[in-house]
Amino acid sequence: MTQSSIPSTATQPQRNPRDPALLPRLMIALVAFLLLWPGLRLSELDLSVLFDREGTQAMGALLEGAWPPAYSPEFLQLLWRSTLETLAIGIAGIALALPPALIAALLATRALSRSALLQRGTPSLPGRAVRGPVRALLVVLRSIPEIVWALLFVRAVGLGPTAGVLAIALTYTGMLGKVYAEIFESVDRRPAEALISAGASRSVAFLYGVLPNAAAEMLSYTVYRWECALRASVVMGFVGAGGLGQQLELSLRMFAGDEVLSILLVFLLLVLLADQLSRLLRERLL
Repeated sequence: MTQSSIPSTATQPQRNPRDPALLPRLMIALVAFLLLWPGLRLSELDLSVLFDREGTQAMGALLEGAWPPAYSPEFLQLLWRSTLETLAIGIAGIALALPPALIAALLATRALSRSALLQRGTPSLPGRAVRGPVRALLVVLRSIPEIVWALLFVRAVGLGPTAGVLAIALTYTGMLGKVYAEIFESVDRRPAEALISAGASRSVAFLYGVLPNAAAEMLSYTVYRWECALRASVVMGFVGAGGLGQQLELSLRMFAGDEVLSILLVFLLLVLLADQLSRLLRERLL
């Protein structure tokens, strides 16, 4: 072996013991801390209350009476009725939200705009005049939480599931409309462009060029929102909108831990049902 074939240490790359990404990570951590600290101070977070004697005694009393779950015939009949109300609130709320959400999405998206499909540059003034107010309306609808709408409708129509259905319908119209519009704009536009160029109407371009490519995401998101509607219906029950939430609030007020556990188990089964339904629909329909 010649001397020239022996690698020289002078030509070997020097290893840098420092992580080149260390400084950016430290800066990100510092910025996150500076943003988190005011939030903790303003929220007056005090974890010591979790170990307060009175609080731990009350929680212990509730947990002590939580087993076994309540299973008396009278309570199970009441639980069954509340479960049906919760399912009805979620299904009816989503059903009422779907048509206006789809219409709003079609008005708010540029997926069917001729200027966008045919790449003519600046969108037309009438299109912008329609899309702007519709998008603003969707922002207003989804910015107000369901429980606030429920409080308003409880004052308007009284206690019961009707207030919960209307609250979910309004809030989820804004959520579904926004996401549907974004889904329409994210799919492949070439089929719709070909149909528009061939002289087809925009409704035909939507039905055959946009909707088939967007159906999978729309279905998945709609079922997910239905699952969220079930959870929201439970929360709205605390303000008198019916369902499992109203029964849960009554059981908590009476410190009936066994009833609380039964209600939570039923709610867990409802979430699992929604998850399995979503998987089944994706497998069978898509």
